[in-house]
Amino acid sequence: MSLEESLAEFLEEGDDWERKKTSVDGVFILKLPEYKSNPPRLAIELNPTDSSGNPTKKRGLMTFDMRELETFRELIGEEGLDGLMETIMEVNPEKGKKKRPEEEEEDVIEI
Repeated sequence: MSLEESLAEFLEEGDDWERKKTSVDGVFILKLPEYKSNPPRLAIELNPTDSSGNPTKKRGLMTFDMRELETFRELIGEEGLDGLMETIMEVNPEKGKKKRPEEEEEDVIEI
């Protein structure tokens, strides 16, 4: 079965919001439901995968057409993005370091 035939079949028979793996890790095909005047359609979803090939995020980066895909390629290649991500990682607290309310020190007013 050709790629076009496989995609046409998935569009016709797939469930709304169904995600199909592709032969490329992290690249999925997502079936979007009918919405207002738009008929059901397919989108590419880019989503990092775990060691089993399953997506690690609930929703990845979705794109519907070549212009949008090209824009994402340009944005991801932007040089300043690396520095921005490094700074965000420095500013963000580490996972699991949030204090529970009962662990926080209570403000006491000295009289």
